[in-house]
Amino acid sequence: HRQRAKVAVIAPAERMNAAAANALLKTLEEPPPGTYLILVSDQPGRVPATILSRCRKVAAPLPTPAAARAWLAAQGVAAPDLALAQAAGAPIDALARADPDALAERRFWLAALGQPERLCVTALATRIDAGGKDERRARLTQALDWLIAWTADLARIAAGYAARQNPDATAPLENLAARVAPIALFRYHRSLLRQRALLAHPLQPRLVAEAVLLDYRALF
Repeated sequence: HRQRAKVAVIAPAERMNAAAANALLKTLEEPPPGTYLILVSDQPGRVPATILSRCRKVAAPLPTPAAARAWLAAQGVAAPDLALAQAAGAPIDALARADPDALAERRFWLAALGQPERLCVTALATRIDAGGKDERRARLTQALDWLIAWTADLARIAAGYAARQNPDATAPLENLAARVAPIALFRYHRSLLRQRALLAHPLQPRLVAEAVLLDYRALF
């Protein structure tokens, strides 16, 4: 506003569709004077190579687990290790996940996911509508994140490794990992990632939840 520079922040950069990336590419090739474009991504592998090749890369590494645990403890988080596991080591995300209401809802979903033969799809999906219309998309995002982490841990255990994001649900994960077909699990996990990428578009959150839960139950 003082006519010294123009700064644009694009975050998360990996969410750009092909049209947006192509339009940005033209600006990157011939940027106007005094213009700074900052692309933020925690998944740079999903940013088009043509974009990455024209950017200066500045890494922002995660803090050490010890530093993250100490910071979370100072914020009043009672179980910092579990919060960090859910957030894949990212402390700010872990702080948000440590909210008591979010933790209670996660426990409810994981209990349901741990017993797919008893999972009531409509009842679980209806919880997306709880809390008001403005919260539905956020609740769907949360549920998809739990499903993505859950299926990733299923794949890890099936491959002989330990659960990474749900260490508090090791027993049901081990039981289910012995029953699920790996290829079907990988395809389902990929479908969740595609659905996660569509959250910025118009959608009916509860219907999306019903669809992904029906597909989940069909895995077993």
